[in-house]
Amino acid sequence: MFTVLISLIVLFSALLIILILVQNPKGGGISGEFSSAGATQMFGVQKTGDLVEQLTWGFSISILVLVLLTNFTLSSETTDATQSVNVEKAAGKTLPAAPAPSPATPAK
Repeated sequence: MFTVLISLIVLFSALLIILILVQNPKGGGISGEFSSAGATQMFGVQKTGDLVEQLTWGFSISILVLVLLTNFTLSSETTDATQSVNVEKAAGKTLPAAPAPSPATPAK
C-alpha cells in the first residue's frame, strides 16, 4: 500500500510540474513560446486556461491527500517497532536532584 501511494505521489507530481510549465499567467511559461493562439491550437479548445487551472488544483489537492494517507499508513504499519537505543537508555536514567538555592546575603 505504501509503495502504491508513493508511486501515485511521484506520478501526480510529475504531471503537476508539466501543468505548471504549460500555464501562461503573465506571458511566461512554455505556452508563451508558442504564443496564446498556438497553445489553444495545440490543445484544440479555447478555454484551455480553465482546464489547466482545474487540473493544477486537482493534482495539488490529490498530492496533499495522498501525503496524508501515506503518513497514516506509515504510522499504522510501524507501531513502536523501531525503538532507538538512545531512547531506551534515556528512559532508564533519572535526573539528579536540583541543588538547594543558597540564601541571599543582605546588602549593607
